[in-house]
Amino acid sequence: MIRYSQLYWQFFKKHLKVMMEYRLDFFIGVMSVVLIQFTSIFFVKVVFDQIEDLNGWGFYEVLFIYGVATMGRSIHHIFFDNLWTIGWQYIRPGNFDRLLIRPINPLFHLIADRVQQDGFGQLVIGGLLMAAAMPHLGVEWGPVNLLILLVLIVSSGAIFVAVNLFFATLSFWIVDSLPITFAAFNLSDFARYPLNIYHKGIRWLLTWLIPYGFTAFYPAAAFIEHSGYRELGMITPLIAVISCWLAYRFWKVGLRAFNSTGS
Repeated sequence: MIRYSQLYWQFFKKHLKVMMEYRLDFFIGVMSVVLIQFTSIFFVKVVFDQIEDLNGWGFYEVLFIYGVATMGRSIHHIFFDNLWTIGWQYIRPGNFDRLLIRPINPLFHLIADRVQQDGFGQLVIGGLLMAAAMPHLGVEWGPVNLLILLVLIVSSGAIFVAVNLFFATLSFWIVDSLPITFAAFNLSDFARYPLNIYHKGIRWLLTWLIPYGFTAFYPAAAFIEHSGYRELGMITPLIAVISCWLAYRFWKVGLRAFNSTGS
């Protein structure tokens, strides 16, 4: 772990230097994500201007759910965005072979090969949303609750990574799984709103099959007293560990099935 931590820090510093060489591109990327996120939040505000609550959930509660989702996504977006590219950038042109001949874990190398600056915009927006919503939730934000919140946000990010890794691994069989991965990832948009507004089939899908509910709704609901989902929200770290374990096991299966496509 120490060796890989040191290696990742070297990769990360290299990426930051590259991004700072093109500072305008960096800030344009960050601001574009900020503007996109603000558009979505504006839509939520317009909806709540017309209604008092959404099936019992107030504006700041929905804003808090949205903030948790955005923070979790930012972790995935900044550090693990290269998972999207495994099919079309590595396997199809034959570039994955070079990862296999390096004396480090190929999944680590794939992840460390890229840092996505746009994710910093999501991180900023997520922080602002949570800062705006937290004073209105009736929660005493002491050190314990803040630590629990941090653990749940990191767990949210881990679940995003696990789901993306699982579907990206399909590229070992179909060369490019980007359309499938993108379709699955879009389901996470449902989890940015209270899951009890959806049909029970969608709730089950986003809870136990593709656990995006644990990236936003359930961890946020753990701090909302009337939600009735505190216990479910508190098992988010366990769901994250299981999801990452299953995704990595599937990755290992895919790795054994890999055949180089050449260039």
